[in-house]
Amino acid sequence: MAYTLIIAEKPNASQKIAQALSDGKPKSYESPDGVKYYEFVRGNKKYIVAPAVGHLFSLKDVSNKGWTYPVFDYVWKPTYEINKKAAFAKRYYKNLENLCKKANHFIVACDFDLEGSVIGYNVVKHLCNAKDGGRMKFSTLTKIDLEESFEHVMKHLDYPQIESGLTRHELDFLYGINMSRALTTAIKKGGKKLSFYLLTAGRVQTPMLYFLMNKEKEIRAFKPDPFWLINAIIPLSSKLVLECGHEKDKIWKKPDAEKIFKKTNKAKVAKLSKIERKEYSQRPPFPFDLTTLQTESYRFFGWSPRQTNNVAQSLYEKGYISYPRTSSQKLPEQIGIPNILNNLAKINTYSKLASKVIANNEFKPNEGKKSDAAHPAIYPTAEIPDVKKLNSRDKKLYDLIVRRFLAVFGEPAKRESMKMIFDLNGEKFTSTGRRTVIKGWTEFYGRFAKSDEMKFPDVKVGDKFNVKSVEMIDKETSPPPRYSQGSIIKELEKHNLGTKTTRASILQTLYDRGYIQGKSIEVTQLGMKVAQTLGKYIPELVSEELTRSFEKDMEDVEAGKKKRDNIIKSARRVLKKISKEIRAHEAKIGAELEKGILETKEEQSYLGACTSCEGGDLKVMFNPMTKKRFVGCSNYFVCSGCSFTKTACKCKCPICGQPKGKCKCDWKEKKWTPTCTTGYPLPLKGMINNTGAVCEKCGTPIIQVWRKGKRPFRMCLDPLCETKKDWNKPDKGVTDVKKVHKKNVKVKKIKKRKMKIVKKKSKRKIVKKKK
Repeated sequence: MAYTLIIAEKPNASQKIAQALSDGKPKSYESPDGVKYYEFVRGNKKYIVAPAVGHLFSLKDVSNKGWTYPVFDYVWKPTYEINKKAAFAKRYYKNLENLCKKANHFIVACDFDLEGSVIGYNVVKHLCNAKDGGRMKFSTLTKIDLEESFEHVMKHLDYPQIESGLTRHELDFLYGINMSRALTTAIKKGGKKLSFYLLTAGRVQTPMLYFLMNKEKEIRAFKPDPFWLINAIIPLSSKLVLECGHEKDKIWKKPDAEKIFKKTNKAKVAKLSKIERKEYSQRPPFPFDLTTLQTESYRFFGWSPRQTNNVAQSLYEKGYISYPRTSSQKLPEQIGIPNILNNLAKINTYSKLASKVIANNEFKPNEGKKSDAAHPAIYPTAEIPDVKKLNSRDKKLYDLIVRRFLAVFGEPAKRESMKMIFDLNGEKFTSTGRRTVIKGWTEFYGRFAKSDEMKFPDVKVGDKFNVKSVEMIDKETSPPPRYSQGSIIKELEKHNLGTKTTRASILQTLYDRGYIQGKSIEVTQLGMKVAQTLGKYIPELVSEELTRSFEKDMEDVEAGKKKRDNIIKSARRVLKKISKEIRAHEAKIGAELEKGILETKEEQSYLGACTSCEGGDLKVMFNPMTKKRFVGCSNYFVCSGCSFTKTACKCKCPICGQPKGKCKCDWKEKKWTPTCTTGYPLPLKGMINNTGAVCEKCGTPIIQVWRKGKRPFRMCLDPLCETKKDWNKPDKGVTDVKKVHKKNVKVKKIKKRKMKIVKKKSKRKIVKKKK
């Protein structure tokens, strides 16, 4: 029996769709490779819902020209054939391939955006061998939304979005493959110490890096100016002590500051000469779009934009929030606001707050200007979450989204500021405080409505107070602040670099490539050198204007004003020109890039001065024999002939003429004398950062270890340090540090789980311990 195949973007979404659309209970099946899909009947018709797992197809170079550039020949190929890391996608590919054979109609139910449209289109075209199909459009995975979408299914695929999405993929592929090959080739030709080093560049990635580089240059070039502050400490009561600043605030000339300080530092009484009160209102916030959700998540939880995306996607797939990748700040009536509020009132945490909004009976949100044709702002759905299915991160983000949703319906908050002016021997000192008079929307936003509150004292003009002290403080102006992972997303949106969907992933790419580092974003030496070199020799590649131009072109493709082929032809012309410029300066570009790479490696490997010898540095090193990293002293190997370290030895072998470090001859006089054997083990996995701190107990540097999917931790280098005595007590007869660690881990497991570890045929099995 023929059926309609509904293509979902993810496994969780396929289950939700089947449960929502089935007249009864859907049947669950599993492919030979273990992929679940669902069959259901609706209106006497048979349907099957099967998931993709993101992009099952990717672009591949088929020019057969080897490692060269520019190349412009590409085709869509299964992702698992191109990328080994995507091997998991093969079973989803095969499952859809089999299900397509007996289907007579196809409906794409992927997320309604550019990426979802491309995913569905490629499955329909390349796996199902069909030219068209239906398209479901929904903003939540709730039963009401999915049924509404199915009843009003679009008769054709959303080709405007598909064309725009295909344009973006082709542009990003062409820029990525050609520019990455160009930079790598330049290093190979212009470098002296590196024969191969893979550097990446991209259509949006490179202008974004150049933008951050300019900010970094501004910070590094900043020259501080000295200024002075005069502060008076005035206790108004036993519980309230004010730090009042001089009315001039920053005093730029030291003699002026000294004159004021001399006049006031012996003052014993401060007279309250004036009180200024001002009342003002604060409007409720706008509903969340993706950018503001990312910035608020960073502000309150310290999450990176990509972390926020992942958690939001998880909540969306569970049906608890609407589609998160939206640029809208509007909540239309069609989303069913009263129904959502009634269901939120059933949750204990939000019962009182939701009931207050319902009692007002005016569901008019404070909306922003930004809109999105495909989706409304982010909001909680009417589905009540199953707390057991939510992890701690899900709970945090859901709480933030719910409270923001409630807050947009609140009344403006009323606040009052109070400025007190004190007289100290004829000099004016001021203190300002604020307090909330009427909570308004801040009551709904709860702990996320942070504000500086000061309980105003009961004082009047003419009151006198004792002066505890007067201080003269030397200060300097601060450089421009660095972007945080939250503020940079907002700034990139202003500059129209990337899209709401791509900004987080591109920013993460810059981190992964070692171009930027830290939560307060700092451009590394490698990032600076890459951006400076490209800006110097290929200004078109770092141009924000060119990137914005292509973004506008893709919007025009979606609006039907331009054709995809014309945009790609234009991009090819630009890439040919850029490639020609790179070839003309390949050696210079390679030499400059190599310098940046080596400087960055040196900077990142340095951990501090050696504690056992003079002039030695502790560095992260790699043992090619064990293939493990460790910390060693730079003076470990010193040549007996020239006293240089092994890597810097200038002596040459009389047989082959090569330096000793590269010589492979059996030369008897080739001796390396270790002058410092200091070394420490390192964790096998994780990125290591130097904190700049030193352990008080053992004196070794303290490092921070970042592991994927886990919280970072700090540790000193010495495994036998006192600070580790609780988990690192050597047993009798055990001297090897690694054995100590392994043995203690086993002991812990036995104590905690009452189990023992048995090794058999190099496989670990856990069996219950017999009593």
